[in-house]
Amino acid sequence: MPQATPGLRKKHAVVPKRKQRVLVIDDDLNDLLYYSAILQHEGYEVRPLASYREGCEYFDREIFDLVIVSQGTAAFEGRLVLSCVFAKNRHTPVFVLSRSSDIDCYLEAMQLGAFDYREKPVAASELAEMVARQLRSARTQAA
Repeated sequence: MPQATPGLRKKHAVVPKRKQRVLVIDDDLNDLLYYSAILQHEGYEVRPLASYREGCEYFDREIFDLVIVSQGTAAFEGRLVLSCVFAKNRHTPVFVLSRSSDIDCYLEAMQLGAFDYREKPVAASELAEMVARQLRSARTQAA
């Protein structure tokens, strides 16, 4: 029977930590690419989409830790995404980005459950900090 070699330990498989997943929906392709690139650089798994309806369909099929959605026009097309997300999982943080400050849209977004509403452009460092802070908060609340 083979003897164990002193000082050597059995290696345990290390399970890699799952990357947190962020769904980014923006009808402005430049903004979509900009915000997605920032979050990918920060180590998140990012699903960028340019369609609000497609965003709802993706959220129905996949699990995301956080959603960033553009307001869209003054008609607030992003409302569709907020409604879809909260119908499926009320605890998923949703962050709304707007081309301009719109108090009515802001109030509606917050009443629908958005955790924040910011006017574009959002600096890379600010976006990274807001997302990290919200995801830490969500993990703490879940624990």
